[in-house]
Amino acid sequence: MTRSISASLFLAVSLLSTSAVAADIWVAPTGSDRNPGTAAQPLATLNMALRQARDLRRLRDASVQNGVHIWVKGGEYRLQEPWLFRPEDAGTATSPTIIEAAPGEQPVLSGGVAVTGWKKAAAAVPGLPKAAQGQVWVADAPLLAGRAFDFRQLWVNGHKAVRARTATDDNLPRLLRWDTDKREAWIPAAALSGVTRAGQLEMVLHQMWAVNVLRVKSVTVQGPEARVTFQEPESRVQFEHPWPRPIINGKNGSSAFYLTNALELLDQPGEWYYDQPRRQVLYWPRPGETMSSVQVTVPALETLVQVAGSLDAPVSHLQFKGLTFAHTTWLRPGQQGHVPLQAGMYLLDGYSLAKPGTPDKAGLENQAWIGRPPGAVQLTGADHTRFERCRFEHLGAAGLDYQQGTHDDAIVGCVFRDVAVNGLQLGKFSDPGIETHLPYNPKDEREICASELVENNLFTDCGNEDWGAVGIAAGYVRQTTIRHNEISQVPYTGISLGWGWTKSANAMQGNRVQANYIHHYAQHTYDVAGVYTLSAQPGTVVSENRIDEIGRAAYVHDPEHWFYLYLDEGSSGITVQDNWCPAEKFLANANGPNNVWKNNGPMVPEAIKQAAGLEAAFRDLRGAAPKAEQKAGKSQ
Repeated sequence: MTRSISASLFLAVSLLSTSAVAADIWVAPTGSDRNPGTAAQPLATLNMALRQARDLRRLRDASVQNGVHIWVKGGEYRLQEPWLFRPEDAGTATSPTIIEAAPGEQPVLSGGVAVTGWKKAAAAVPGLPKAAQGQVWVADAPLLAGRAFDFRQLWVNGHKAVRARTATDDNLPRLLRWDTDKREAWIPAAALSGVTRAGQLEMVLHQMWAVNVLRVKSVTVQGPEARVTFQEPESRVQFEHPWPRPIINGKNGSSAFYLTNALELLDQPGEWYYDQPRRQVLYWPRPGETMSSVQVTVPALETLVQVAGSLDAPVSHLQFKGLTFAHTTWLRPGQQGHVPLQAGMYLLDGYSLAKPGTPDKAGLENQAWIGRPPGAVQLTGADHTRFERCRFEHLGAAGLDYQQGTHDDAIVGCVFRDVAVNGLQLGKFSDPGIETHLPYNPKDEREICASELVENNLFTDCGNEDWGAVGIAAGYVRQTTIRHNEISQVPYTGISLGWGWTKSANAMQGNRVQANYIHHYAQHTYDVAGVYTLSAQPGTVVSENRIDEIGRAAYVHDPEHWFYLYLDEGSSGITVQDNWCPAEKFLANANGPNNVWKNNGPMVPEAIKQAAGLEAAFRDLRGAAPKAEQKAGKSQ
């Protein structure tokens, strides 16, 4: 063999070796984007790792034949913008793109910003309750890109602190009067707890199956009562929309409420307040917390990961394994209020009709248009994606959100915990410009979220700010399977399947809700069920679920209006069979045809009851939640 041939062979082998190594891309918080991205010399940022993977695919490098593997070492990755996946990042069935935690490590993708420089308040703080004087610590609010920013959550050593508020136990105060014409509420003056002006004050108002966040415009005390008005646009929407409405002198009294976001309400350890004009954060530490060493985080990003494909150019064969997604914000409630319709979907507009009737419903007496809360991870135009053993926690809106144009995706073995709104959102609900009672049935069926799998996940402490949110919110989905999940400590329904309140044909059909364990649900609201459905969805089966332990908040509007299984307006073509629950407490309200109910209640075999929920290989997920959330009790 000649020297030139040997040299050429050595060069070819070297190039193949380099390419083979390059298909494994490593990232670490201590790395550098000037590094080659090897295990010994990792990159520093997720964006650079994805760019390197994209280049390998663009250049058709031989190393991607069996896929691209981005290994993420442990630590916190504080994102400045959403991590964006484009069609160019798509893999194939034989060459997927996998983003995975390094073996034995726990990487966290965070949208948070640290709050540092805590000092104990040296002098009396005007407006602070007497009990808190001398207890409170103060820090300058952090800047983002050199500018002040707002936030509605704060975490101390991984625990969500309580935004200063009146108590939220069973002794919530109640409305005295509700004047729709004057757009004002009357409440007991004692409920103000020392608040004398509107400032940054908000009222969280309980309404049947939802709660509203209303920014207070004015407070006027008149003897034992106080008149309260609210900011726009939520005032208009709140007083005009019919469902759900505040209750005055109902079966269980009038609607309950609590007040939040005023310095005068900071009266307990674990509470905090952001004084925006002074750009200061005040916090009363919990017992055992040392402010010189605590880690305090506030959220700055709404979305951490965005998978943005299209119907013609989807992002395919993308997998996430072992990652934690944490610390997201959602500022809309503080900017425009929050008036939900149902399951976390909020009203952009809504009002009663003087003359009933819409194109789909001759007797419908109202119209409404909705928005959708953002997810920490959002996907559109994607297929064959997978989230496995990931965690979605400490989130200011929703967790994971498959919006439209997705199919054949899997969410397996994940934990959704400490989520302000819905844990998981699947499928279209209604676009902002489409009246929400109109059936969704697109001409291009590729828009429909179809053949999705949600399996062996743990949902706990979801909806801990929006009490009308759910564990799993599935809208217009098709051939989707939700099985062997455990859902607990949620304020409203466990699994909500369907949208539209319509018997008309729509995008839904052939869904499966099977062998889930739902317990300690309805912690704050009623008109509720463990599994709840809406609208026509032929071929859908709800079977072999275990539903138990209803919450019993003292302030719900109708203490008997709760159910284990609930087929609501328009539900059609659904089989409900072999579901275990302690009693036959079900509801079929304004249903369409072809529903079948068979063998549901305490007579269901013990084997079905015991098989529901997490399967053996995933029961370790229960250890991922604090003990308080594993037991009966209230959501934070």
